[in-house]
Amino acid sequence: MRGGVSNGGVSNGGVSNGAVVNGAVVNGAAPVRSLVLWFPDWPVTALTRDASRSVPLDASLPIAVMAGNVVVACSAAARAEGVRRGQRRRDAQARCPRLTVIAADPVRDHRVFAPVVAGIEERAPGVQIVRPGLCALRARGPARYYGGEAEAAHVLLAALRDLGLEEVRAGIADGPFTAEQAARIGATATEPVFLVPAGGAGGFLAPLPISSLEDAELVGLLARLGVQTLGEFAAMEADRVRERFGERGIRLHALSAGRDPRAVEPRVPPPELHREVVFEPPLEIADQVAFGMRMAADAFIAGLGALDLVCTELRVELTGDRGERSERVWLHPGSFDAASVVDRVRWQLGEDAGSLSSGVAKVRIEPAAVDAARHHAPAIFGAGTDERVHHALSRVQAMLGHRGVVTPAIGGGRWLAERQVLVPWGDRAVLAKERARPWPGSLPDPLPGTVFIDPVPVQVTDDTGAAVGVDDRGRVSEAPAVLLESGRRRGIEAWAGPWPVVERGWDAARARRAHRFQVVDADHTAWLLVCEDAGWVAEARYD
Repeated sequence: MRGGVSNGGVSNGGVSNGAVVNGAVVNGAAPVRSLVLWFPDWPVTALTRDASRSVPLDASLPIAVMAGNVVVACSAAARAEGVRRGQRRRDAQARCPRLTVIAADPVRDHRVFAPVVAGIEERAPGVQIVRPGLCALRARGPARYYGGEAEAAHVLLAALRDLGLEEVRAGIADGPFTAEQAARIGATATEPVFLVPAGGAGGFLAPLPISSLEDAELVGLLARLGVQTLGEFAAMEADRVRERFGERGIRLHALSAGRDPRAVEPRVPPPELHREVVFEPPLEIADQVAFGMRMAADAFIAGLGALDLVCTELRVELTGDRGERSERVWLHPGSFDAASVVDRVRWQLGEDAGSLSSGVAKVRIEPAAVDAARHHAPAIFGAGTDERVHHALSRVQAMLGHRGVVTPAIGGGRWLAERQVLVPWGDRAVLAKERARPWPGSLPDPLPGTVFIDPVPVQVTDDTGAAVGVDDRGRVSEAPAVLLESGRRRGIEAWAGPWPVVERGWDAARARRAHRFQVVDADHTAWLLVCEDAGWVAEARYD
């Protein structure tokens, strides 16, 4: 007997305590002792620790991470202002007007959590990632090695503090569910480790609210039935729970009673695919750095090949001698080889030279995305024209640089010049203005074939030679009759317009108001003209 509860067949609600062996509950065996580490508000922590951000966020600011306009995590400063999880965005901003709102990003949460788990595994292997910010271990091994369950938890918390993570809670109990509740509810800032004695899970869980089960549908139904705590739910007969809620209800009923049927499933650590090269002394010349990366690039590609993988997105991290960093993710139209990896390192040194004020002390390359090698294997007779085009453009790009070969993309905006986006070959188009958003006043399809990067000044006059203008009501002073372009006089045979384009009417310094016209001259050439402040320019030509 320990804690007044037998580890054997004590019945609670008609179901005996048990553990899972090959998916089946074995009566008389206690649930596996589990150690859970909980990182409060991990999405906010991941955001402040994300090295890929150009400007890191200050953790002391009021920050809220939103998903579907609902707060999923917030910083301590935001919580002090009254922001809480589950609040709508409008309510959160009403309580804290200076709140910094960031969209939720599960990929970012996983990426930042991965090195934290690797740090835990250096002290205690066999970590299961429940979700970013929550992981579990079997307590037996670390407890035997470090001299006790609480001692093992303190060792892991000390290792996490060395990684810069202070606000971490640890819970130890029978089963991962009870250990998680112990970490969330029992542990505090002053005592970050809470231990539930073996056999005491049911008593610990009994006063907790039924919402701890995190099953909104079943929790809502139980609340309407008058069941408010886990103890009240555990006291219900198992047969009645099965009749009303099915197997899902039985599983949650067992959790409420402290009989967690789950076992910790340690993850298999991923293979080390990254490569690092340290330069001593630091190098100042890009070609020297690229030359020093050749062997690492070969090993990087060979390591992926051994796993039948290829790299389609490459993350390159440069570290200067003074600690400054430059990180960027590079894409590839197909998959990276060693030469293209070296090219990306050299290009990043050229484009991000301003972010490194000293010599390059370390270069780290790792795959940001991989794909099965069979998807990129060459066909028996080659891939035809596409493969030849890719090889030709890649060779030209290697000689001219990253922006030496570009492809066009259409972005958002009202003016044609800003809708033309040139994307370096192999990169993903990053649009400053989203095309899908409404742009009142933008030109509909079909778009002109020739868009002038710098609008061409022109003159538009009527039959008498007087300049044509547009008043504040959008009325044309006279019918356009003559177009003067590049010193050439062109008669206008047909015209349409004006169509107003109004931007930022609320900002006097940046407001813009213009009118578009479409005209066809005597040579049957169609022009897109813009009249603004009594002046005329040709924005584009229909070829």
